[in-house]
Amino acid sequence: MSTVQTTSYRRARDHFEPEDTDPQEQRRVRGLLEKIDYAAFISNREVIGQMLVGVDAGSFQRLAVMTATARAKWAAETLRLSESGSPVTPDQTARLTAHRTAYEELAEAYEAMRRMVERGYLTIR
Repeated sequence: MSTVQTTSYRRARDHFEPEDTDPQEQRRVRGLLEKIDYAAFISNREVIGQMLVGVDAGSFQRLAVMTATARAKWAAETLRLSESGSPVTPDQTARLTAHRTAYEELAEAYEAMRRMVERGYLTIR
């Protein structure tokens, strides 16, 4: 089973967890939070929809191919370095880091765009 590690994590304050036992106050706070969440949803949908015009299934496929290529380059560079049998130089490490960073950034972008579709911020034609 594979897992994807991201830099995000759930903070204790990420979601409403009532501290007050007064039901009316809890309802008031929940209502306010729903309005805030709706404002964020509308903002995301409008801004993302305007900035990412023309995204379709082909866009996702191209991004997936680009991400897979970056991952393969990172792995190929690692194997190439291991075949030499000599210690890795700082230049080689920098090149390997650049390949890994490129892959990780592309993978994060792919996941972010997928979440945009899932949450309704981005409509695929």
